[in-house]
Amino acid sequence: MQIAEILSEYFPELYEDGLVEEIKGKGTIVHVKSENKIMDFGQLIKNMPLLYEGAIKVLRQDEDGHELFLYYLQPGQTCAIALTCCLAQEKSQIRAIAEEDSYMIQLPVHLMDEWMTKYKSWKNFVMNTYRERFEELLSTIDSVAFHKMDERLWTYLIDKSSARNTHKLEVTHQQIAHELNSTREVISRLLKQLERQGKVKLGRNEVKLIL
Repeated sequence: MQIAEILSEYFPELYEDGLVEEIKGKGTIVHVKSENKIMDFGQLIKNMPLLYEGAIKVLRQDEDGHELFLYYLQPGQTCAIALTCCLAQEKSQIRAIAEEDSYMIQLPVHLMDEWMTKYKSWKNFVMNTYRERFEELLSTIDSVAFHKMDERLWTYLIDKSSARNTHKLEVTHQQIAHELNSTREVISRLLKQLERQGKVKLGRNEVKLIL
């Protein structure tokens, strides 16, 4: 697909002719293989991604080096935290990893601020991105603060299934524990509980959701 077609199908809110022409001229289509990093903690962000195929998981790290899963980026989205770092000219505060083979348009960061005043559709896109990600972050905070681990695990599996568009997840108990900042033993016990409830079927390095 050409950039103009991608914008029309996945980012219709970016409708201004001048903006479309600038993205066509300055954007680059990039393919990132599954499990590869797109951004990392402390990295200077040089490009902003407009994801149009695949899924990206976004993780945060505490002072002790523990990671916590925040949310998924799906086609038609970009990352609000990365946008904030770009506009403030700060280093990345997140780790972004391709959940599966992903394709995106990469845009030079120096254009982000310029386009905010130059194009109304870009400004609206950025503000809507902030709103959507803020709501997701509130949901994550609520989950950590108020929900039991079994509820967090089920929500995590549902979100992962939605991001990958499949009910069969190739993931280990240790990987889940890492992203939920828990232990493999706790996650294994809760997955067995979900299996007894008829919500999942467990296999070797695989969890199948029964919906």
